[in-house]
Amino acid sequence: MDFDAVLFDLDDTLYPYPPCNAAGKEAAWREARNRGYDLDRDVFEELYQRGRNAVKREIAGTAAAHERFLYFKQALQSRTGTNQSTDALALGEAYWSTYLDEMQLFEGVSETLSALQGAGVDIGLVTNLTTRIQLQKIERLGLESVIDVLVTSEETGREKPSASMFTVALARLDRRPSETLMVGNSVVSDIEGGNGVGLTTVLFNGDEPDLSGQQQPDHRIDDFSEIRELIL
Repeated sequence: MDFDAVLFDLDDTLYPYPPCNAAGKEAAWREARNRGYDLDRDVFEELYQRGRNAVKREIAGTAAAHERFLYFKQALQSRTGTNQSTDALALGEAYWSTYLDEMQLFEGVSETLSALQGAGVDIGLVTNLTTRIQLQKIERLGLESVIDVLVTSEETGREKPSASMFTVALARLDRRPSETLMVGNSVVSDIEGGNGVGLTTVLFNGDEPDLSGQQQPDHRIDDFSEIRELIL
């Protein structure tokens, strides 16, 4: 196959998300305990989910709908009945600091990206969430030197599977859909979105085991290094 560019999702595609999220919430809980909130782990999880659900309900489809500072702000507000800015900030910082420390690339990612770069293939990231934290993730993972373009949903004002997430990246790389591969873990965000603009799509670490009745990726892989076989 002849591809001149590859677009990657970031979260749960280049590194595993669940252990980072779990570590971040654990750190936030400990910070809450340190600040005098008498909450066991299960009650804290319920409070976190209450804040998360409130944010998703109010601003779904925006980059900020993923922001943990908002989750903690809403959670503490519901717990205390008043604004707790300092505590919400501290919990958010504890979450993201620990999350970043936990991050590790999936096996084969570093070698694959280096091989693509060495072959002259353009590499872009198209990712939901706010720009600042995604920049921190790229720095933490040591990816800056191999990424040509980063597009976040904060920049476009729309989240994947919106076409704008992909077309903005293509425009910045000056590539056509027929020249570009899209790799991601989400059937809806990455595969449906990529298919919608004519990209060849690859599902890695898929979020749904059964794809019956859903849009299909052009390729489904279990080993990240298989991407090299599709391109090089």
